[in-house]
Amino acid sequence: MSENPAANAIHWFEIPTTDLDRATTFYEALLACTKMHRATYGYPMAVFPYAQPGIGGALIQSPELKPSADGALIYLACQKLDEAEKRIEPNGGEVLKPYAEIPGGFGFEVILKDTEGNRVALHSR
Repeated sequence: MSENPAANAIHWFEIPTTDLDRATTFYEALLACTKMHRATYGYPMAVFPYAQPGIGGALIQSPELKPSADGALIYLACQKLDEAEKRIEPNGGEVLKPYAEIPGGFGFEVILKDTEGNRVALHSR
């Protein structure tokens, strides 16, 4: 085959919400990021900040998608995990696995349950 493999396996991700405003407020506080871009592409979304041609993703409120704590695990980049971990519970989330080193030299992680019931990880090198 003459196809070139993709530089990254992930091109886009969507995290389901039942309350888009609540979820947006949670992630903006958790990641201490600029305001997420609100848009409607079929369904209401709040897009995480990212630089083109980087990998992007969004919170989405769709009747076709349901928050889940036992499905795929998305790792979001986070440079200051210790600070972000302290913002999880005051903003309505739950720490499922506190700050820990990932065996094999793959960095560090915190696993949380967001305000919608999704299991999500924060990752830093």
